[in-house]
Amino acid sequence: MIKLLPTKLILLLLFLHCNAFAQIKKTGPIIKDFGKVWAIENPDFKVDASKEYKAVFDIMNSPESHESVNATIETAARFFNMHAQSGVPAQNLKVALVVHNKASKDVITNEAYQKKYGVDNPNQELIKALIDAGGQVIFCGQSSVSRGFPREDLIQGVQLSLSAMTALIQFQDEDYRLIKF
Repeated sequence: MIKLLPTKLILLLLFLHCNAFAQIKKTGPIIKDFGKVWAIENPDFKVDASKEYKAVFDIMNSPESHESVNATIETAARFFNMHAQSGVPAQNLKVALVVHNKASKDVITNEAYQKKYGVDNPNQELIKALIDAGGQVIFCGQSSVSRGFPREDLIQGVQLSLSAMTALIQFQDEDYRLIKF
């Protein structure tokens, strides 16, 4: 046991040393409280900071827990932040989310969420931050009716569409690139 002590001590010191120099994920500069990303120093495939990046996120899934932020929605915040951290101007980032299916609950107000699930909507501040940053959040009208989330229950700024399918086609016709996880 005594002979193992120096080995364990060396391993512990090595672990602490490695953690001291570990990279830290950061939010911002566009979405301050969401969308942490890693800085990638000197990538081989360079980001074209002069390009306009247009992305439409197909958001259809949501965590089972009514208290968890939807990671697929947070991906849009990551998109904003990672590109801005890499030198792409905010005006060159065009982001849209098309929300439907199980994710329908994620775009309703705290009041409506409280009535249905007994807790505040963990996505409300994220949705507001995305809209404030210039992102568009489009909610499927078909999901609105079929899942019982009327227009009056939507977070301010969320837009109602005929359907997710229609919105996805329209954004792609406007040269948005579809991102689906």
